[in-house]
Amino acid sequence: MTDNLQSLQSIDTIGTMGAAQAGKPSDPLKAEYEEGKKFLQNGAYGQAAAAIHNALVGFREKDDQAGIANASNQLGHVCLARKEYESALKHYQQALDICENSNDRMSVLAVLKKIVDVRKALKQYPAALDACLTILDHYHDNRDPQGTVTTMEEMAGLYLELGKKEQAADTYRTIASIHKNFRHDNIAAGFMKKADQLTAEG
Repeated sequence: MTDNLQSLQSIDTIGTMGAAQAGKPSDPLKAEYEEGKKFLQNGAYGQAAAAIHNALVGFREKDDQAGIANASNQLGHVCLARKEYESALKHYQQALDICENSNDRMSVLAVLKKIVDVRKALKQYPAALDACLTILDHYHDNRDPQGTVTTMEEMAGLYLELGKKEQAADTYRTIASIHKNFRHDNIAAGFMKKADQLTAEG
């Protein structure tokens, strides 16, 4: 999964196919947005922030919800890279609200994962756990055991940060049982061992 908003990201290309073949979107807002993304990829965070912010202002003027969501998401990435965590959270939250209103589940998952990263950086572990539980609900609905296990590993780490060894051990046991269902016996045994160690430590 990329950090781009997946479903909404595709909206960026609608109406610009002819221009895209020529190498550049014909819409100056989208061109500025794409330029900002390139700056971000190259680590030029100041230029990235300026370009994406300009695009965001334009998207707001046009009430382009997909554009606002994508630009907010990218600004979140810029702020996260610059360790401006409170600002990152604000931008990601805006993107999340639009994705939820659009019922765009893939994008919701992508943004929630970044919110977990920001909450961890801010040492807001209970809030990070809340976001993980929402992610877990989505994976459960999608019947995605891989996503479920990855999220539960994240949660076990958060429980340990909070000093909640018993919850972390329970989480590892659940992960082990999921692996056992798929006959990943060695992996399951590894998680059971982690759980037993935590229980022994008390």
